Amino acid sequence: MTTKIFTNYNALSQQTADEVIALVNEKPTAVICFASGSTPVGACEWLVKKVNGQKIDFSQCSFIGLDEWVGIQKENTGSCHYFQYHYLLTPLNISASQVILFDAMAVDLEEQCKQMDKAIAAEGGIDLMIVGIGMNGHIGFNEPGVDFNLLSHIINLDETTQLVGQKYFAGATKLAQGITLGLGHLMNTKKVILIANGIKKARVIKQMTEERVTQKIPATILHTHKNSFIFLDKEAASLL
Repeated sequence: MTTKIFTNYNALSQQTADEVIALVNEKPTAVICFASGSTPVGACEWLVKKVNGQKIDFSQCSFIGLDEWVGIQKENTGSCHYFQYHYLLTPLNISASQVILFDAMAVDLEEQCKQMDKAIAAEGGIDLMIVGIGMNGHIGFNEPGVDFNLLSHIINLDETTQLVGQKYFAGATKLAQGITLGLGHLMNTKKVILIANGIKKARVIKQMTEERVTQKIPATILHTHKNSFIFLDKEAASLL
């Protein structure tokens, strides 16, 4: 696990976008998993700007969704589906045939998990996964105490996640469960970049970088990943 500290969020976001572009230039059929949430917004915006300027060809790439709030319709502006299309897929003109997202409104969520696992296997695995970190150390919806070996699964959301997640919605919203790629997928990914910014993430970043691998802080699993990076701005790195 390699830690890189950037002057500010803007620099962090630009570098994250450059990592995606470098991968696609090297491997036009790359399989990319991009987290939703407030942290990746800058990286998405920079990626769109750079791609439009450099005419990068994403037509052969595949995009995998990291997670979704169970019971939230995809049209809801707080959904991960909405985020992906608003900030990334539509601006990059990505075809629906290139995208694999969870349907959190499906009657059979277990079948959704099986379909996601099969789809990732059929693609030959994920080349690059860009993730954030929750205030409780989660990645995706892999909450404290999660089995590190799981692939796609449904999980009861931690109270912290339910509370923090309200910021994405127009009004109070029930967020009891999530559907997510598991840490088994993360460990099988060829390259993982965790991005974090702001003073509010300083404590959990200190914990994940200094603690030994523990299920109490799921992000500590990155210590054991052979090709993982942490991109931080100065504020998020302030306690290191």
